[in-house]
Order: sequence, then C-alpha cells, then structure tokens
Amino acid sequence: MTFKDLFWPLIAFTSYILGGLLTFGGAGLILFMKGQDLWGWGEGHAIGYLFVCVGLLMTILGVLIMRILRNRI
Repeated sequence: MTFKDLFWPLIAFTSYILGGLLTFGGAGLILFMKGQDLWGWGEGHAIGYLFVCVGLLMTILGVLIMRILRNRI
C-alpha cells in the first residue's frame, strides 16, 4: 500500500478528528468566554459559534468522504 492509496483516507480521518476538536472547543468557548476578548480576535462566544459551525461541517465532510471511500474501494 502506497501513500497514494492512503491520501483520501488520511484526509477524511484528519477532517473528522479536527472537526470534533473544533466543535467541542467552540462549545467550551461559548460556555466559558461570554463577554471576554479572545486574543484580540473578538468576543469568545462569537468565535465559539464560528468554531462549532466549522467543526460540524468538517465532521460531516469527513464522514461523507469515509462513506464514499468505503463504497468505492
């Protein structure tokens, strides 16, 4: 098995794991950083909402890629 064979599974798994981390990290920001500035990026809960949305999208993308690869390979 070569790197070429593992490219898409690695992309899918990385997207899935990173999406989960962003989702739970965003939930933590929403709960604990309400009204506080986050390193000059904006309020913590606003960044948390962004992380939750992007994390869910990345998780869904990872699952879809895994499902496609399972049916194709």
